[in-house]
Amino acid sequence: DGLGFHRLVSSDPSGRAVVEYCVAEHHCHAVAQGGYVTAWIDSAMARAVGAATNGEYGANTLEIKVAFYRPAIRGQLVTAESWLDKLGRQIAFAEGELRDESGTVLAKGSSTIKLGKFSRPDSGG
Repeated sequence: DGLGFHRLVSSDPSGRAVVEYCVAEHHCHAVAQGGYVTAWIDSAMARAVGAATNGEYGANTLEIKVAFYRPAIRGQLVTAESWLDKLGRQIAFAEGELRDESGTVLAKGSSTIKLGKFSRPDSGG
């Protein structure tokens, strides 16, 4: 997968998700580009929305802010952990962190998310 998805560690109905990614050559110049770091955290936030809504809603990111503390290095296995601060009827607020294998925080993010209802192929819409 282009994002380097390794495995879904966990997701639960409380609105938490943990996802592992492999930092690959194409994610890096000298270190992982900020866009990939942001995408890893954003993807974990979307999985938290899916877990909290039993897969009924997807996450459409309206706004995201990421602070970068340390670089993600080529060859590392990194973990994005996310949680929902608030889940409303149309909007959710989420936070997340990216950590390296030793648990050091590499980046932190927060997001405002518009919930998008999935249409099921058998539902006619």
